[in-house]
Amino acid sequence: MSQRSTVWVVDDDASIRWVLEKALSNAGYAATLFDNADDVLIRARGERPDVIVTDIRMSGTSGLELLEALGDDVPDLPVIVMTAHSDLDSAVSAYQGGAFEYLPKPFDLEEAVALVARALQKKALEASDSERAPTDSEIIGEAPAMQTVFRVIGRLSGSQMNVLISGESGTGKELVARAIYRNSLRSAKSFVAINTAAIPAELLESELFGHEKGAFTGAQEQRRGRFEQASAGTLFLDEIGDMPLELQTRLLRVLSDGTFFRVGGHQELTADVRVIAATNQDLAKRVEEGRFREDLFHRLNVIGIELPPLRERREDISALAEVFLNQAAVELEVEPKRLDNAAMQLLCEAPWPGNVRELENLCRRLTVLAPGDTVTIADLPSEISTQSIGRESFQTWQRLLEQAAAERFAQGQKDVLSELGPDFERVLLRTALGFTGGRKQEAARWIGWGRNTLTRKLKELDVD
Repeated sequence: MSQRSTVWVVDDDASIRWVLEKALSNAGYAATLFDNADDVLIRARGERPDVIVTDIRMSGTSGLELLEALGDDVPDLPVIVMTAHSDLDSAVSAYQGGAFEYLPKPFDLEEAVALVARALQKKALEASDSERAPTDSEIIGEAPAMQTVFRVIGRLSGSQMNVLISGESGTGKELVARAIYRNSLRSAKSFVAINTAAIPAELLESELFGHEKGAFTGAQEQRRGRFEQASAGTLFLDEIGDMPLELQTRLLRVLSDGTFFRVGGHQELTADVRVIAATNQDLAKRVEEGRFREDLFHRLNVIGIELPPLRERREDISALAEVFLNQAAVELEVEPKRLDNAAMQLLCEAPWPGNVRELENLCRRLTVLAPGDTVTIADLPSEISTQSIGRESFQTWQRLLEQAAAERFAQGQKDVLSELGPDFERVLLRTALGFTGGRKQEAARWIGWGRNTLTRKLKELDVD
């Protein structure tokens, strides 16, 4: 069996290397550590990682020089660059050098691991787009709301119209955008995606429209922006609601006239691009608040697609969970886990504030951490069971009892009834006494006990 996804961490700070190794290992990745970039270049001659995470400012070869050298030899290798918040010039140069993402220090470990996961996912998507025939199998949905989405995708197959996809974070907006692209007249050309919220405002204009050499500090050569890269293809603008107002004006002109200028340029360029935008915000409300241009909103919202949150398509949860568990098993090269009926029922009842993405992340976590081939309630994180039981329609004593029993069985505890049985009776008795205001005979009648039984239970259960 081959190795897990490999991540090379390059930093001359031993503490940074140590914490990243621990976080990546806990997430199921194989981390290799380097304290300088020169060793990376030597090892890269005969070996390729899946992702590189590197500091920018190091003694000897810098992270930017490493990025440039790797870009020449391995242009499709995702590189995440780390540097200080104040090091804006380095951040600009990193993006210009082709870095996948910029990770400012000090950073949150969960954010760093999430960036690695995104880099791997993007790499896999690019590989699949180039190797597979167009397919929509990545989108699963038997729920009526998802069937409506599928019909809209089908009707758009012969259209060149702009599309606005809205929905909560994690509902799969980029997957829908890619499905529209694969089934469009532009499927033979590029699909270029950019998250407008993930790029600093100072860099976003250059990312979108490109820049000329010398246009600003660090612009050492001409660079094509995303509109040029997506020529004759499709440009996906994710989190469009966070775009600064001044850039909204420039985007409106491109959509209206089909022309634009690079930053610092004087030559008018033509944009033959179909734009698909996505947002997790209420753009109509942002228009009312003066935070989003109304004319741009109407330009983008020629065709609108509303993705339902996962809690409104619960009939899809079991199928999605099975797919994600199988995908995680393939990525980690292990046997796939399966959920027992009780665990699956709990997932189907959970509120899923993070939607499909949260479910996918949970399946990855279970693939790594669940000890057996079958996932039980005891293997699920406490926040899932707590959220599920907290929903009013499922807040029943049977569910609580099921969870308590499953936890004890998983711990190897025997004779569980001798513990849970008295606890059950104790709760029942206290509730009845509270309901009757402490009147014992009346509480006995509500429970269904005789007078002598009640007296005995009060003593056995130590209920006052």
